[in-house]
Amino acid sequence: MSTELKASQKTLYEADFVQWIETTVEQLRSQNYSCVDWQNLIEEIEDMSRRERKSLKSNLVVILLHLLKWQHQPELRSGSWRGSIREHRRRVNDDLKDSPSLTPYFQEVFAECYANAREQAADETGLPLETFPVNCPYFPEQVLNSEYLPD
Repeated sequence: MSTELKASQKTLYEADFVQWIETTVEQLRSQNYSCVDWQNLIEEIEDMSRRERKSLKSNLVVILLHLLKWQHQPELRSGSWRGSIREHRRRVNDDLKDSPSLTPYFQEVFAECYANAREQAADETGLPLETFPVNCPYFPEQVLNSEYLPD
């Protein structure tokens, strides 16, 4: 591939991301592999995996946060908390269904996500951090169960 062609593809990638995607898809469909911007395509595919993992962690933290608030502030329970728990459970369950290879990652980051949710729960509730157990009081299966709410 010529240096000029590489420079024009890089410019397209930087100037108009959607157009770059459409051009890349067309090049792949027509099997015009010599014109594909491989470097940026590979980076984007790698980024897709990172985004999926980051989204899973973010949704898991929200579930754990709201379960802690539900359990430790029963007088403030609301449909909003319940709805948030349901929505983020749906997102995590959909992600795990669509990409079963995320299941080991879910297990790997579960404790880290709980630690983050615990700190955030203390911040949001004004309760001392010690109010919330150091180790997660919920099993992963409970966290993902659409019917589970702690007492």
